[in-house]
Amino acid sequence: MRKLVLTSTLALSLAAGLPAGTLLPSALAADSSSAPSLVSPNRYGLPDFGDLVEQVGPAVVNISVVQRSAASEDNPFANDPFYDFLRRFGVPMPGMPGQPGAGPRISRGIGSGFIVSADGYVLTNAHVVGEGESEVTVRLIDKREFRAKVVGTDPRTDIALLKIDATGLPTVRIGDAERSRVGEWVVAMGSPFGFDNTVTAGIISAKARRLPDENYVPFIQTDVAINPGNSGGPLFNLAGEVVGINSQIYSRSGGFMGISFAIPIDVAMNIKDQLVQYGRVQRGRLGVTIQGVSAELAQSFGLDKARGALVSSVEGGSPAEKADIRPGDVVLAVDGVELEDSADLPRIIGDKRPGTRVRLQLWRDGRKRDVNAVLGEMGGEQVAAVAPESRGEDTGSRLGLAARALSGQEARQLGIAGGLVVERASGPAAQAGLQQGDVILALNNQPVRSVEQFRQLLGRAGNRFALLIQRGDTRMFVPVRIG
Repeated sequence: MRKLVLTSTLALSLAAGLPAGTLLPSALAADSSSAPSLVSPNRYGLPDFGDLVEQVGPAVVNISVVQRSAASEDNPFANDPFYDFLRRFGVPMPGMPGQPGAGPRISRGIGSGFIVSADGYVLTNAHVVGEGESEVTVRLIDKREFRAKVVGTDPRTDIALLKIDATGLPTVRIGDAERSRVGEWVVAMGSPFGFDNTVTAGIISAKARRLPDENYVPFIQTDVAINPGNSGGPLFNLAGEVVGINSQIYSRSGGFMGISFAIPIDVAMNIKDQLVQYGRVQRGRLGVTIQGVSAELAQSFGLDKARGALVSSVEGGSPAEKADIRPGDVVLAVDGVELEDSADLPRIIGDKRPGTRVRLQLWRDGRKRDVNAVLGEMGGEQVAAVAPESRGEDTGSRLGLAARALSGQEARQLGIAGGLVVERASGPAAQAGLQQGDVILALNNQPVRSVEQFRQLLGRAGNRFALLIQRGDTRMFVPVRIG
């Protein structure tokens, strides 16, 4: 028994100190780059990031921001109707000269960034530099400080471009975020809580993450320790190339909890190039409202699987209307690039310049068709809320819906040709998410104008179909399942 224990202990010791030539060094290869890895195993067989940090560290900067806001903007009593009355009679009030709250308010913030050109262009997050007038200072690893000019910001992608008056600066190398793989090592550098040149490491946990209200960025998720002050700092692969910009964390406490998100570097460089060339970001615009395609909606439209972006409404006079795109169409691909998720459409369209001619593959009436559209400028597709999935059960009624036809005046007020307004929903209708006040515009893309017409369409629809409804100012498709 003693020999067995010793043998096991020896095996564990060898596993912790693997010699060169075993599997570990190959695992440290720069998977996302053809460039050689700057990381090699140390004498304990663990990855040593020292060489990488020495090479890339000089191009990582600390960013400090000072913002001044007028006292009236920060005075909680400024809009009080009695404030001016009391001020006129000399009653001391907060915010008056000599009183607490008087004078401009100064706020300070810190963040990180990295130098992308030797003549002084620096990338960081838009939320680091903030909005309005601010003083931005960039500090290099050698302690030199420069007052930075904000060339431009893009709040949609949270990217900001700064310019400092210097030449011959150290720069980062730009990598290919598309080639990065889930599970590979990455390294972050920045100034968490103001601690300059802090290095943390981890792996890529997932790619193309969609965050709430973020339609233009397919985030890289990592488990690298990121905290306040890391924002805007670079995420490196093992070849020392930047593959992302650390931007957000998921946290219940305000600190690191193992989930961090980085903006892919290709997204950031596209924004940077536009800001340098045009001074602003120009995005293509199609002019549709879209929603996701659930499994039930896919079945309703005859798709082989849930994919693409479902068009729930088309803006009048938009590029989409001119291209004959209609509500109920499912956009499957743009210029040959297939859409796995509805969120892919705003990103792909937004990456193209206004005036670009694109080829869209649509699914309509059970078959594919191609249309061409010339993109407009500014903004992006609105994403309608996805209706709750149906969990239908047999209630003994066909749909469980009480509705009436809209009057002519009601239809004109809503700006539509007609429809049915829901007065009561139960059974499958309620379980599908229909509510009192919803207006049913179509069933399986067939317009609905009267109760009798709706009954006829319902009788031919089978047990799975989709209703186009209008709820407030939003149009959406609701999948319905009966039985």
